[in-house]
Amino acid sequence: MKTALTIAGSDSSGGAGIQADLKTMCCIGVYGMSAITALTAQNTIGVSDIFEVSPEFLQKQLDCIFTDIFPDAVKTGMLSDSKLITVIADTLKKHNAKNIVVDPVMVSTSGSKLIKEDAVNSLKELLFPIADIITPNIPEAEILGEMKIHTRADMETVCRKIGEKYDCSVLCKGGHSVEDSNDVLFHNGILMWFESVKIDNPNTHGTGCTLSSAIASYLALGKRVEESVRLAKEYLTGAISAGLDLGKGSGPLAHNYKII
Repeated sequence: MKTALTIAGSDSSGGAGIQADLKTMCCIGVYGMSAITALTAQNTIGVSDIFEVSPEFLQKQLDCIFTDIFPDAVKTGMLSDSKLITVIADTLKKHNAKNIVVDPVMVSTSGSKLIKEDAVNSLKELLFPIADIITPNIPEAEILGEMKIHTRADMETVCRKIGEKYDCSVLCKGGHSVEDSNDVLFHNGILMWFESVKIDNPNTHGTGCTLSSAIASYLALGKRVEESVRLAKEYLTGAISAGLDLGKGSGPLAHNYKII
């Protein structure tokens, strides 16, 4: 069985973070492992507290994984501290990790800030250069590309700008737009669009985590980047379309929609 590792925060409500990642990996058919960067007290309404693990403990988690069940793909999610990012980048380079998907998580679906200012710079300097693909949403892409995004052309520009700067593939996710959920991928110097209609479902807690872990899962299974993105987007669309309705805020997805 192929394996995938998520390096991210824990979501006590189960809709995002490592919980969403592991559910996604399992449903796609890979063996999921996790290294926890932080515990969060959160639900569908918001994040009430964050408890970070120490860099030393994160290092031990990663060492245990890479020296035993080596992952075929790695995805990173919530990384709120620069010291943690340094540990992750050093470890991934040391073990020559492959199929690295970086989801630059900055703000939760409920609007809570999840990253410190200095950590954004560490993401850019340490993780982006070793990533195979980065998956920012529109607000994150605006920060990373240092420009506002209003049109499809803007999405293409920022995608190419980030990809060329860090020499990696970039998927700019359009879920924050009002009319549609079209995403654009910059890969090997080429821009390609993945079109989809906006699904009438306000429950989108954990969509970014789910998409990035799905991409990592398909990469672990040996799919090419563009095929992994297409299949991951199909999986996400199905999980949203299932219409699960839990919680008082933006609820979670039905990750197991194929088997219920």
